[in-house]
Amino acid sequence: MQNGILPASWQGYTHAALRIMIGLLFLAHGTAKFFQFPLTEYFKDGVPLFSLMGIAGALEIVGGIFIITGFLTRTTAFILSGMMAVAYFMAHAPQSFHPILNGGESAIMFCFVFLWLATSGAGPFSVDTARKV
Repeated sequence: MQNGILPASWQGYTHAALRIMIGLLFLAHGTAKFFQFPLTEYFKDGVPLFSLMGIAGALEIVGGIFIITGFLTRTTAFILSGMMAVAYFMAHAPQSFHPILNGGESAIMFCFVFLWLATSGAGPFSVDTARKV
């Protein structure tokens, strides 16, 4: 008997879809910083590689690609989760206690989705699964 709207047999597909989408969204933050794509007001002039934002951008690009492909997912997701926690407390929390007021909702969401991926792994349709990691 089914307990939800979607059958439990879809769990692997939704796991992979979440991993791929979160990776694509994260990758876009890095490409905005280095390649101005998509062009944003914050990074219209790019960022220097050897700066805090540059290191974040490099982690967003490399980490985003690793998450999308499901390569070294647990380790990558753990590192990215910590990065997003630090980003939240450095950039957002000082502005206001409430995430909706300080613009930190995305940072918190990335942090906890990456934490979940660090514990659950890449799931199906991933390099890790193909390698039996």
